[in-house]
Amino acid sequence: MAISAVQTYLSPEEYITLERKTIPDADTVRSEYVKGEIVAMSGASRMHNLISGNIFGELRNRLKGSGCEIYKGEMRVSTPNTSSYFYPDVVAVCDEPRFEDDVFDILLNPIIIVEVLSPSTEAYDRGEKLLHYRQLESLKEYILVSQDRVYVERYLRKQEEWGYTSFQELDELLPLISIQCKLPLREIYENVKFPER
Repeated sequence: MAISAVQTYLSPEEYITLERKTIPDADTVRSEYVKGEIVAMSGASRMHNLISGNIFGELRNRLKGSGCEIYKGEMRVSTPNTSSYFYPDVVAVCDEPRFEDDVFDILLNPIIIVEVLSPSTEAYDRGEKLLHYRQLESLKEYILVSQDRVYVERYLRKQEEWGYTSFQELDELLPLISIQCKLPLREIYENVKFPER
């Protein structure tokens, strides 16, 4: 999703109250919260929606009956060590889900986070978000997916280090080690037509 410039400062409690009041309104723009600053997010493109929907569907099918839960786009993730809140495009949790409170809309222990890149979010997703997400002890894999070409990147936690692998061919499989499954890139990019280069 596209992001706009930082708008204002709120406490975490003020941000959560505001988000919970406005989310049911279809005309309201969702916002992420980064150390006191609100970052407004704009709507996603057709390609973005196709890709995130494909990933959600494939993970849901592969993890059926496993006890894991998969969420698409609307589940907020908190990084308590950095007092920040994000809306990943797809998120998976396989341990008992832990939430910030009894509203159950702020996940604390994701195992996998997927972000679909766009020109306006790529630097943010690769930089600041990655730094925040790495603070989550539960997080084992962070996946970045390009929407303008076949290009998937996986950051995999190996004890205290993070390994990096990229995948660039439709015939390749994206191994998700933490949940013991593989996603074919062909399925991730199903029905996606790339712009001519």
